[in-house]
Order: sequence, then C-alpha cells, then structure tokens
Amino acid sequence: MPRFSIIVPALGVAGRLSQALDSVLAQSFGDFELIPVCDAPDSPAGTVAAARAERDRRVVPLTSPPSGGPGVARTAGTGAATGTYLLFLDGDDVLAPGALAAIDARLAATGDVDVLYFDHERVHWWDAETSSPRLGKAPDGAFAPGRAPELTGVSVPVWSAAYRRAFLTGHELTFSASHFTDIGWGGLVTLAAERVAVLRSVCVRHLVRRQGSRLHSPGEHQLDLLAQAELVLTRAAELALPADRLKPLFAQLFSLVLRTAAHPERLPARLRRTFFRRASRLYRRHRPVGFRPPAGSVGVQHRLLAVGAYSAFRALRGINQGAARVVKKAPVPRMARTRLRYALRLRRPLDPNLAVYCAYWGRGYACNPAAIHTKARELAPHIRSVFLVEPDAVDSVPQDVEYAVIGSRKYWDVLARAKYLVNNANFADGVVKRPGSVHLQTQHGTPLKKMGVDQSTYPVVAAATGSFTKLLARVDRWDYNLSSNRHSTQMWERAFPGSYEALEYGYPRNDVYYTATAADVARIRRDLGVPEGKTALLYAPTHRDYSTGFDAHLGLEELCEAIGDDFVVLLRAHYFYDRGTASGSGRIIDVTRHRSSEDVCLAADALITDYSSIMFDYANLNRPIVVYANDWEVYRETRGVYFDLMQDPPGRVARTPEELAAVFRDGSYADDFAAALRSAFRERFCQFDDGRAAERVVRRVLLGEPPESIPPVIPLAERIPAPAHALARS
Repeated sequence: MPRFSIIVPALGVAGRLSQALDSVLAQSFGDFELIPVCDAPDSPAGTVAAARAERDRRVVPLTSPPSGGPGVARTAGTGAATGTYLLFLDGDDVLAPGALAAIDARLAATGDVDVLYFDHERVHWWDAETSSPRLGKAPDGAFAPGRAPELTGVSVPVWSAAYRRAFLTGHELTFSASHFTDIGWGGLVTLAAERVAVLRSVCVRHLVRRQGSRLHSPGEHQLDLLAQAELVLTRAAELALPADRLKPLFAQLFSLVLRTAAHPERLPARLRRTFFRRASRLYRRHRPVGFRPPAGSVGVQHRLLAVGAYSAFRALRGINQGAARVVKKAPVPRMARTRLRYALRLRRPLDPNLAVYCAYWGRGYACNPAAIHTKARELAPHIRSVFLVEPDAVDSVPQDVEYAVIGSRKYWDVLARAKYLVNNANFADGVVKRPGSVHLQTQHGTPLKKMGVDQSTYPVVAAATGSFTKLLARVDRWDYNLSSNRHSTQMWERAFPGSYEALEYGYPRNDVYYTATAADVARIRRDLGVPEGKTALLYAPTHRDYSTGFDAHLGLEELCEAIGDDFVVLLRAHYFYDRGTASGSGRIIDVTRHRSSEDVCLAADALITDYSSIMFDYANLNRPIVVYANDWEVYRETRGVYFDLMQDPPGRVARTPEELAAVFRDGSYADDFAAALRSAFRERFCQFDDGRAAERVVRRVLLGEPPESIPPVIPLAERIPAPAHALARS
C-alpha cells in the first residue's frame, strides 16, 4: 500500500485544480496515490483530473455529487483510499515543495502517531503571502493530546494534518455534509487520538478566495455551526474530558459562535434571535465548571450569551434589525444631471420585462450581445430590448432595433430599471448591481493571452488595464459568465475570480457558422466586394500591447504578389482600430469597419492570423487556418499566454513572410497535416458552439428555465458548418 493517500475535493475549482494536482505529482517523495474527487467525469474539474490520470497511474479520480459539498467528497475519497496516512487538499490549494518528504521524515521520527499536525500559509488570491497562526506550544516528539490542551483540533483545518487511516476507520470518523464539517471533524479527531505530533514546517499553501470563505456566506447553514459545536461538546462530555482540556475546547468553539452572532449579515433576519437562543442554551449546557470568560468586550458577549440577553447583545454590537439590509447607493457625480436622474431612477422598481445590451463598450450592434438580442426577440418577445451604443455607432444598429446613446438620459433610465443587463465587456463603473437584477457577461473570445487579474504580473499590460480593484468590482456584478469551451471556463475562473455561475453554452455569435447557407456565403462575398472565382484569405492580426497604432506586421501587397492572382486578402484590424491598410491594387479589401466579424469569416476561404482569438471562432467553420507568428516570443513575454500556440496550433505555422507565402503557393495550408492540426484544435476549443448557443442563453437567463431543460450541445462530429464558397461552387 502507498505511504500516503492525498484526497482532493474538486468542486467548483477547475481553474486552479491543475496547480493543486501538479503540486502533488511534483513532490520528491513519490510513494502516494492521488485521489481527486469531482462532481462528474465530464465536468471542468473531471476533465482536468482525467488528463492527469492518463499521464500518471498514481492519479485515481472519483466522482461525488456536488450537493454533498467537500465533506461528502472527502468521505468518498477516504473510502477508496489505501494509503497508510491520509492527507486532504482543497482543489485550489497546493502542497509546498518537499512537503511529503518532510511529513514522512517526521512520522518516521515520531512513530506512527494517529495525527500529525503541520503548519500552513494562507495565500491571498492575488498570490501575496500571509502567514497563518502557528500551532502554538506543543511537546517535541509524539505526545498525548492532554499534554497540549490548547491544541483542540477545532481551529486546525482538515488540510493541515496527516491522519493514520487505521485510526480513522477504527473510530469510524467521517465528514458531515455541513459547511462547518472541519470544526466537527477536527474536534472529534483530537478527542479520539491517543498519540499526536507536530511538524513546524509549512506543508500547504492555502488559497484565500477573493469571494471569501463559504463559512462566512449568509444563509441558514450558519445554524450548522451550532450543530457541529454540540457534536464535539457532547462527545467531550461522554469522555468526561478533564477540565484543563475542556475549557480551551469550549472557549475556541464559542469564539467561532460569537463571531457569527456578532455579524448579523451572516444570518437571515428571522434566524438571528433563533441562533442566539440556541447558542445560549448550548453555552449553559456545556459550560465547564470554573470557566472564566476572557476580559474586555468579548467577555461581556460571553456573559450576555450565558443569560440569553439577546437585546443587550445586539445593542452592545451596535446592531439593529435593519442593519443587515445593505443599500448600495449610486454615485452621483457633481457635474452630470443625468447621473442624478439615474440615482433617482434606482429608487423605482425594476422593470421585469426590460433588458439592456452592450458590445465592445458601445462600439456597435455586434458580437454575442447582438446574437442574444436577436434570439430574445424571437423566444421572449415580451421583453423590451434596448441596445447601448456610442453616438458614432448609431448607424450600426438595425432600423428595427431600439437603442440608447451612451451617456444620454435614456441610457441612464434603462440602466437603472432593467432587470437584465448583457455585455461582452463591462458596464461603466457607476452602474449599480441592483438586488433582483441579472447581469450576464458574454465575453468576446477564447483566451490565448492572459486576461483579468492574470495580467497583473505583466507590467506593460497591467499599466494599460488600470485598477484591478475596479475590475473586480465590475466582476462582482456578474451573475452568469458565458463560455464556449472548457479551457475558457477554467481560465475565466482564474482571471475573473467571482461568485458568478459559468454557463458552458457556447458563443451565440458563432451560431451563424452552423445556420448560414451557401447562398448566405455568396451574398456576403458580393457585399464585401470579393471577386467571383477568387480564394479569399482573411488576415486578422491582434493588438500588440507593446506598440501603438495599427501595424499589419506583414507586407500584404508583397504577399499578394508572391502567392498569385487566385487570392485576395480581406484585412480586418483589431476592434481597437477604425481601419486597416489602404490598397491600391484591389487585391486587399479592408473590412475592418464591417459590422459583423462573423460575416467576414463566412466570406473567407481561409484565415491568416497571429494570436487573435478569432482563430477559435473561425475553427468552427472547419476551414484552413494559418498562424503567422513573426514575434511570438516577444508577444508571449510581454502579454503572457495560457498555452503554447506553437505546440498546439490550428494549422500550419509560418514565422516569416517567405514561409507564409510558401504555404499558399504549394497548397500545404490546406493539406492533410494542416487538417489534422485543425481537427485536434476544434476538439479542444469548439466544444459548445453548435448553432444553438443563443437559444440556450435566452431560455436559461431571460426565461428562467431550469438547467435540465436547456437543449444539450450537439456533438462535434454531428455538426455541419456553413460551406466555404469554393466548396459551394464545386
């Protein structure tokens, strides 16, 4: 049997799970089995675990229902474990380098103790380290818990100890489904243990989530804290625990209870008095003889709890019945009457049948918001839909679409009262997230380059991004975040830490790649001015953070000359720019200002790009893609990337203009090798785009249909993309 079984509940942590698992697999001590416990094999976390299992036979994934939480997942992992000692690791924590070797060495030195407690560090979500409280005074070597009465176990996280498996099974110790399972587990383990030891080395780096601990989240589950405290205290009474051990155990448990009682926002108003009264009864029933409350205001709280004086306790803490109802007031800039109007409109009820949409900071009627807007008019016609645009983008809005100009009175009116707010970027900082409103973040691409807070370590990008605090305040407004593939789901979780729900529904803007016909393709080509019989190459370079202004990074006239008269180039600059490069030959057609990038992709027979996310969308069409990577190393170092595009490209890669011209002259841009690369790329990045993404979004977000009723994603092999013009002609 292995020396260690490391059990990793992996519910809702797919974005960092790979780091957790890799921190175990990279340990110098290798005698272990790694048991990630996921909600389903095909879930985001299950996919990560399966990938590690394929590479390392020590990884043994399990599944556990997400409704059971980490406690049930840990119990499932314990039942499958075969190691002498069990360790538990949260799915977004990591083992410190050398941790297993240090634990093994300490166990060898102390003998086979029941529990080995070790130190950990709490690490804020942005990776700034803060040390945790240490384990306090404890004897050297192995010792009975009674020799260190302050080490009660209730304040030691489950992932900060190693447990002898035979000891746990012998005492039938299991985890509950409670949010506060660590408290009950830790207390019962220490009460049952006969020999324990301490390792004063940091073995786990625990991520402090930006959203805060679930133990502090509001809800009826806060009553579970009292149930776990009672469980431990009842067991202590059955064991007739000596007073020198019972007093610190009682004090530590009620320190946790009083923290909740003193924070009314953690409990619904109707349960605050109930919580206090139950806590008071528990306090009186289990208070040790001779127990003295601490000094100061905390001691006063103890005494008020002991006599059940809820009103006095509430007054002491400055609490009243309405304090937990936090009303977020709208900022009112001095100069803008319209913002004052906005603040006043916020006092009126939400309009349940009003939705506002915005794309690219108001640059026009485009992208996922436009596709959702169109589908909503079909499936939810009772909802009034208003699109927000900048003054110079009004012409992009179809005539039958209601719009509001950004900054106008109408703009602030609809923002104040809309129940549904849909954006592919972010609304202005002054927009308030009202209770009952629903914010949908649709995103506008698959991330190759680092995004969100992951940009913080890249100075050039970070300087342009501005305040990450403001960025995260905008993220906090999101209720849903859209994803077109599992890679995006995981990266968004890292880049935009928040409490939103990920919707793996695909990108609505990409629906057209499966619904457009050959006639549609021909019409679009005519509208763009593509000459009949020519092969159209779409060239779509991305923005470079280290340069200013548009630079094609390629001599397009020279490229056209080198590849022959059968080709024309459609140039689409990044949306940061109004236009690309003029052409005098007619071989280069600037489509930068064309409203729809989807139309441009449909018109193109092949794509040339560098690192633009358009490649992920275009891959849905299953047409040739060539990556022109003349400055990959510079881009990777200055912008940061999530994977090595040179190792996993969607087609042929060219590093120089000569190489690029060659792949078109000899036809290798569309040969079997290029097709194999594209196929693997599509398997990874075209998972959820199937032509019905907009329908799924409208049904779930605007119509409120349950997840189980949403149309499933059509398998990739069964999808039929719009035909390329060359195929349609043949």
